[in-house]
Amino acid sequence: MGRREILQHFRNDGYRAELVGQIPVFVISGLLFSISAGILMQAGLPFPLSVILHNADLYPKGLGLILIADAVAALAKHRPASPLAFLGKRYAEPSFLARLLARLPLFLVLALLLPLFAMLKPLIPLFQPYTWDATLIAWDRAIFGTDPWILLQPVLGYPLISSILAGFYHGWFLLVYPGSLFILLAPQADSIRRRYFLALVLTWLITGFVLAIAFSSVGPCFLEPILGDRIFAGQMAYLHQADGQFPIMVLDVQRMLLDAYLAQGPGHGAGISAMPSMHVAMAFLFYLAIRHVSHRVAPYCLAFVLLIWIASIHLAYHYALDGAFAIIATWLIWKLSQAVFVWWDRASAALAPSIASRPGTITA
Repeated sequence: MGRREILQHFRNDGYRAELVGQIPVFVISGLLFSISAGILMQAGLPFPLSVILHNADLYPKGLGLILIADAVAALAKHRPASPLAFLGKRYAEPSFLARLLARLPLFLVLALLLPLFAMLKPLIPLFQPYTWDATLIAWDRAIFGTDPWILLQPVLGYPLISSILAGFYHGWFLLVYPGSLFILLAPQADSIRRRYFLALVLTWLITGFVLAIAFSSVGPCFLEPILGDRIFAGQMAYLHQADGQFPIMVLDVQRMLLDAYLAQGPGHGAGISAMPSMHVAMAFLFYLAIRHVSHRVAPYCLAFVLLIWIASIHLAYHYALDGAFAIIATWLIWKLSQAVFVWWDRASAALAPSIASRPGTITA
């Protein structure tokens, strides 16, 4: 097997057409990344290579999880006499390597996106001070009659349940790393891959940064230490009491975020932002994509969205409206992404029909 054979598969299997179809992802990502880099430079925060490398290190680990799951499934299905030889042949095939080569540009977008967002998020209070908490609290109370966590407390207010919810809340990161890599590599995701990645970029940078500036808020767990408001002191007292019986994992993260904010001030350290909820936004985006991949799995992903939304309220990270707003914004971005590719497919077909009509062209 040589480079020529891999490139032959790259051409014949339609991967060149796939890359042409993904051009809007690269153009829009490049534009947003350039604007973001300019914002960081203006704030005196150059984007260090070490941040990219540290983040990129997480994706090979996620890829390892996917390959292990794929290998187990393949071995269970084919039951080869020599498992190692079977797996070696499976992952050294030119067609498999050609697919990896075709997905490399999207992988680079993925590897750059999260460290970029991590550096932008602390800047939110520099653009807009935290002024929206009182309004969000009032809106929650107008809709639910009281603070939503109080309504949930009779059902969820048990240390073991709170601990389990905190575990699921941390498990959300499996969507960000292995989940996105699954959509990157799985043939089942061919029809929605580029749409998912464009929506991913727009959701992190537009919803998670631009809209977070517009609705700048800290959320219940940070309301007292940052803004001096004790409205949620009872909720935080319960969580700390529960932590004495079963570990509430989010409390350590909340403490780390708060310590970094208080020690370094706005614009530095870890970012704090409540509205909209990126946990809910990303869980919902993954559900929107999985609907096109597996009708069997999609209901579980939708249940996970609801679980994360409820957990975000119970664990004092978010107001109820943070999750609702995130779902609406993500759905609009998903629709926008579809419209972008409908337009692009027509335009690219007119400009380069010989490439756009090749086998393997991916539809919106």
